[in-house]
Amino acid sequence: MSRAFLVVMDSVGIGGAPDADTFFNQGQPDTGANTVLHIAQACANGLAEDGRSGPLSVPHLDGLGLGRALTLACGDTAPGLTAVPTGRWAAATETSRGKDTPSGHWELAGLPVPWEWTYLPDTHPSLPQDITERICALAGTDGILGNCHSNGIKVIDDFGAEHLRTGYPICYTSADSVLQIAAHEEAFGLERLHKLCEDLAPMCHARKIGRVIARPFLGRNGQFERTSNRRDYAIAPPTPILTNWVQDAGQPVIAIGKIGDIFSMSGIDTVHTGPDAKLMVDLAQQIDTAPDGALVFANFVEFDSKFGHRRDVSGYAKALEWFDAELGRLLPRLKKDDLLLLTADHGNDPTWIGTDHTRERVPVLIAGAGRGEIGHIGFVDVAASVAAHLGVASDGQGRNFL
Repeated sequence: MSRAFLVVMDSVGIGGAPDADTFFNQGQPDTGANTVLHIAQACANGLAEDGRSGPLSVPHLDGLGLGRALTLACGDTAPGLTAVPTGRWAAATETSRGKDTPSGHWELAGLPVPWEWTYLPDTHPSLPQDITERICALAGTDGILGNCHSNGIKVIDDFGAEHLRTGYPICYTSADSVLQIAAHEEAFGLERLHKLCEDLAPMCHARKIGRVIARPFLGRNGQFERTSNRRDYAIAPPTPILTNWVQDAGQPVIAIGKIGDIFSMSGIDTVHTGPDAKLMVDLAQQIDTAPDGALVFANFVEFDSKFGHRRDVSGYAKALEWFDAELGRLLPRLKKDDLLLLTADHGNDPTWIGTDHTRERVPVLIAGAGRGEIGHIGFVDVAASVAAHLGVASDGQGRNFL
């Protein structure tokens, strides 16, 4: 029986989204945003030299079809991504009206988001009064800090010292349908933060706010650093998805990274979490040991969380090169009947204005299914194709492109 490894390179977009003009960063439409293209151009022009140097070097991704998928998506050619592919490739387009993690992952798993997400306004305060009051009641505090749109690094820098002085949780949001709560792991307590977010989540989910995210950090005297103990409390998918299809067929589903949180553990048997370096070790172990019929569903988030939102072109390029080198070590370990499918959930162009995700098409790169162009596909086609490879029935809208 075959196995499938579905790996999401979080935010590794390739431009060309036909509706990019309806999504915005700081009031500017995402038209022309292209994560991989602009990183490759910056590297080729000597503008990504911090911690790495020279043209973008991702031979294994390109060998599976990254450069060809990018050209298919947007019509441009990325410097250095000119390999003749040995894998199969496609460009996938999302239909859900969100450029966020749940929207992308749900649709990749066969379910376009069936409603409009609720977004918190870019005002001060951002949170409705009753949600603020609920946070205070759950936290046992007289108030909260932040209550605004911000990125996660800036908000901790801005309010970390006051948080340590008052004990008030730091609450913020973004262009995504999300409410994030940051707190010091030691002074506030990690378990307390997780419990606060877990207990708040049902109130937010009832209003179609997609996620409540616990954002723990450490440090003192303005030297704050987020830890890897993040936890997402997301709305559960309302109908069965790829993970359920596989699990209901009696086959194991193994999650690596934040997949368990994204799907509220729906259809998932076991979870491996941690920073991306650890997750790569976990993925390699699953390639060596996962049983026949298994779905291994992985997310590598640090492209997005550490480099995309921070608009760090060099860091993003270095992360892509690290991932590519690791991929080169994984590919020879795949079994004859395995399918490895690499894709992304949205874009996060580190050269773009603002700090939010960018609306883009994403690559679909496949090892274990021959070679050649697949063409333009939908996100939902990924789920249908993985299900077909595993020999399980799919209940979604997608078509099998294998």
